[in-house]
Amino acid sequence: MGGRKKPPSLPPPPPTGRTNLASCIVATTFLTFIAIIILIIFFTLFKPQNPTIAVTAVQLPAFSVTNTTVTFTVSHYIAVNNPNHGVFTHYDSSLQLLYAGNQIGFMFVPSGEIEARRTVYMAATFSVVSVPTTSVINAPPEGVNGLRVGPRLEIELRMKMAGRVSVVHFFTHHVEAKAKCKVAIAINDGSVLGFSC
Repeated sequence: MGGRKKPPSLPPPPPTGRTNLASCIVATTFLTFIAIIILIIFFTLFKPQNPTIAVTAVQLPAFSVTNTTVTFTVSHYIAVNNPNHGVFTHYDSSLQLLYAGNQIGFMFVPSGEIEARRTVYMAATFSVVSVPTTSVINAPPEGVNGLRVGPRLEIELRMKMAGRVSVVHFFTHHVEAKAKCKVAIAINDGSVLGFSC
């Protein structure tokens, strides 16, 4: 009994056009899904945020008072922080000084850049001439927190910084920051009683 040999097996038929098309659709869908996930993670991590403004100190290098007016020079020291991963370019920025609701000082902040994740320190000095003391606040007889402070005046600083943040040099996003701080000044000696932002 001789063994019969099996005929050699034939190679599988080549894939048809339908199989190639299905493979391409699956690969494209997978790559699109991965690209969307990468974009979501990227924009979550690098989402543009508004810069933060903080007044760190207030000084009055010059102060004089007459019966009806006050003349002084006030210096504000300001820290601007860029929390973004891209450069913050500011171009529309200003400082405004108010007393009793009226503007007594104004200046533009020159345009510039703040590097990614950096803080820039600025100083702004206003010379205020002849402010009427008609709206001076008289402190209660016991003073503030147990201290006798006498009459005081309050000024307000408003700062606005606007610009754009570039994200990976391709996308830009408009950002804006605002700060409002009130400063209490003692009339009798021109000392800064405190400030709050």
